[in-house]
Formats: sequence, structure tokens, C-alpha cells
Amino acid sequence: MKQSNWGGQRIGAGRKRIAEPTVTVRVPASSKEAIVKWVQLVKASPSVRFPSWLMPIPLVEQPDPQLIPYMSHSVRAGFPSPADDYVEKRIDLNEVLIQHREATFFLRVRGHSMTDAGIDDGDELIVDRAITPEHNRIVVAAVDGELTVKRFYQRNGVVKLLAENSQYPDIEFKTGQEMVIWGVVTRIIKSV
Repeated sequence: MKQSNWGGQRIGAGRKRIAEPTVTVRVPASSKEAIVKWVQLVKASPSVRFPSWLMPIPLVEQPDPQLIPYMSHSVRAGFPSPADDYVEKRIDLNEVLIQHREATFFLRVRGHSMTDAGIDDGDELIVDRAITPEHNRIVVAAVDGELTVKRFYQRNGVVKLLAENSQYPDIEFKTGQEMVIWGVVTRIIKSV
């Protein structure tokens, strides 16, 4: 009887064994890309530490939208004017403040290095990971595993993070330093 090379076990065939068991997770198709990017970032820099001045605020499962009255006229900051007694429509703050829901997170700022940009101690930042960082945008970045918020500078092959307070130094990168931009700041939430 002739022996065949077809069928049977082949070297290198089948699933590769890994040290840790795996699980299947179902996510909405619209969230897949943002989740994959986040997992890749975490794998690339697993030692990211949050400094005491930059406190993350975890996102919770979103309840049904809470519609808030939206007045049809603006308010004057100079001389007072009579206010209209009617509401033009209702708005959902998620729609107004968040562009890419699956890629957005919030952080609370501690410190004063960005005060000249209007970012003060205790402010909350809305950060969008889906926006490509560009020159002069304010970003949250991990520098050697430490998170910071700074203005992104990228010109003529030079990349640095600029403080917006003359009492704080800019971050200029040296050989061997690592920087990963986590997202672009889109909004600042202040308490008054």
C-alpha cells in the first residue's frame, strides 16, 4: 500500500499555544477599531503610571441621554438684557461635547504647568484618542511611562512637548526617551 503525504498532523500547523488562556469578547462593530488601538497602546507601554497631578476619571456605562434645556439666545457678558422665557430645543451633552464616544476618556488635572492655556489645577479634560495629534494641539502623552498634558510641537523633524507656564520647562526628547501620545484634548471642564 502506498503512503500519502496528504492529511495528518503537519509541523507548525494548528493554533499556537500561548502561556495564558484566551477568551472571546464581543464588542459593537463601531467600537472595534478604538478598542484594538487601546489594546495595542497598553501592550506597547504596559508600565504607564499616572502621576499624582493627573488623575484619570473612569468612564461608566452611559445611561439614557439626559436632555438639558437650550436657550435660543446667548447671554451678554456686558450690560444685562431681558431674557426670553422660552426654550428653543433640548440638547444631549454627549452629542455636544464628545465627537468619538468609544475613543474618548476624561482626566482630572493636578498642577499648574498649563495655566496659560486655560488649564488649571482641578480642571477635567475631555481627551479624544481618535484625533490625530497635530502641531500646536494640546495632548495627553506618556513620557517614559509618566502621563502629562502639554502642547504638542512638531516642526522640521523636532518634536517636543511645551508647557504653558514659564515656571515649568518644556519636554525636549533625548535619545532613548519614549513618548506615546494618548489623545488630543478637545474640551476643558471647569468648576466656577
